[in-house]
Amino acid sequence: MPTVDLVRTGQNICRLRKQAGLSTADLQTALGLSSPRAIFKWQRGDCLPTVDNLVILAALFGVRIDDILVIAAAK
Repeated sequence: MPTVDLVRTGQNICRLRKQAGLSTADLQTALGLSSPRAIFKWQRGDCLPTVDNLVILAALFGVRIDDILVIAAAK
């Protein structure tokens, strides 16, 4: 069964954020977060954004949600 690679997805979020010219503070504001802690957790691969946040990230980055998530090969 395929799974989401948390670390590579986090790296992808960081790369896409930088490509879009956005800081973590910009994302924090756009997502309505009280602190950037969640964004740092996503970028480290500790956890994934909620589906709602993935939709917003995709819109901010100008990509599809599938372009944010990195799927690990089934074992």
